[in-house]
Amino acid sequence: MKCPACGHEMTEMRVHDIDVDVCQGGCGGLWFDWLELKKVDEQHEAVGADLLDVKRDETISIDQSAQRECPRCDGIIMMRHYTSVKREVEVDECAKCGGYFLDYGELHGLRDEYDTDEERADAAQRMFGEMFDPDLDDLQSSSDEEIDRARGFARMFRFLLPSYYLPGKQKWGSY
Repeated sequence: MKCPACGHEMTEMRVHDIDVDVCQGGCGGLWFDWLELKKVDEQHEAVGADLLDVKRDETISIDQSAQRECPRCDGIIMMRHYTSVKREVEVDECAKCGGYFLDYGELHGLRDEYDTDEERADAAQRMFGEMFDPDLDDLQSSSDEEIDRARGFARMFRFLLPSYYLPGKQKWGSY
């Protein structure tokens, strides 16, 4: 498999119970198949520590603004997005296979963002609460037409950020 960032041949590395494709000797990027990243993205997960020091060629220059094709799916351009509301680490994700590509150093950044998934979810809840609670409180006294517009807006955010939406669990997402 070719590295989506530098084109170097990636090698498969067995880390405990997962196989991660690593750009050893290239840019140092990591490819995680669907759900593998969840096993290494927190500090307490010893599995991820083995992937923090990948040997790379420091002379290789990577264009961070370039679109990247999924190394598993032919012709699919990966989506680039932040992994949390802190907006510190930006990763590439394939919408078709659910795989993630992390540039060198991004796994370390992910592991430093939050200690647990619960802490990550709490931060998202607080951010959405700060953004939407005052407006939604005002809407409680609004007309049916305005409430329908608000529901459409809430549905849009459910689509854009599905990992942080649990029906009926947030004040802002109870539509």
